[in-house]
Amino acid sequence: MKPTDSTNVNGRRHFVRQGLQAGLITLTGISLLSGCSGGEGDEKDVSPPEDLMQEHGLLNRILLIYDHSRQTITSGMTPNLTALNAAATIIRSFVEDYHEKQEEDYLFPRFRKAGQLTDLVDTLLRQHNAGRRITDQLLQLTKNPALDGNDTNKLADLLTTFNTMYRPHESREDTVLFPAFRRLVSRHEYDSLGEEFENNEHKHFGKDGFETMVAKVADIEKQLGIYDLSQFTPS
Repeated sequence: MKPTDSTNVNGRRHFVRQGLQAGLITLTGISLLSGCSGGEGDEKDVSPPEDLMQEHGLLNRILLIYDHSRQTITSGMTPNLTALNAAATIIRSFVEDYHEKQEEDYLFPRFRKAGQLTDLVDTLLRQHNAGRRITDQLLQLTKNPALDGNDTNKLADLLTTFNTMYRPHESREDTVLFPAFRRLVSRHEYDSLGEEFENNEHKHFGKDGFETMVAKVADIEKQLGIYDLSQFTPS
């Protein structure tokens, strides 16, 4: 073979090798970018405590609705009973019958079995039951078109009692119970419970159940004029 032919062959081999290397670099770069950036439609797994804490955020927004309604009553004005009934209905369906049932069915038994935080669990369960009794009365009172003086005062007392209990209740769960739960179960059980929580939510409320509930709460806030977050900023 002539030297010029050998030179050409080596040149072609070098060209092909460079092309393959460039292709690999490009593919690797695409792979890394795909892994680093969450593409549209990608869903990140939410752990059980994160799921429950998000739902506590929704509960807090209803506590604000209750605060506003109580302040309306103490100011001598008529509360929006329709809005209050809608808020109490969300408390019943989403918080008590779903969120708290998740805690009672999946978290509380594991703490009791492990002999950990049992006094806290007992207190939390008693407060769940007390909250349900209050919600029963709220639903009954707010279904009326109007209230007399005694019932209005009773409504204000119920709203105060509910909020006074639930603010420390949920904060104790967020800061003590949920972090301890992560240490209590294995990684596999922790992950599988996250999937089960998500499946339960879809079963009860549809694929976008949480988002639907948040939208309903936002609608109530708009009715009451407390949706705009900026109004709570001190001047």
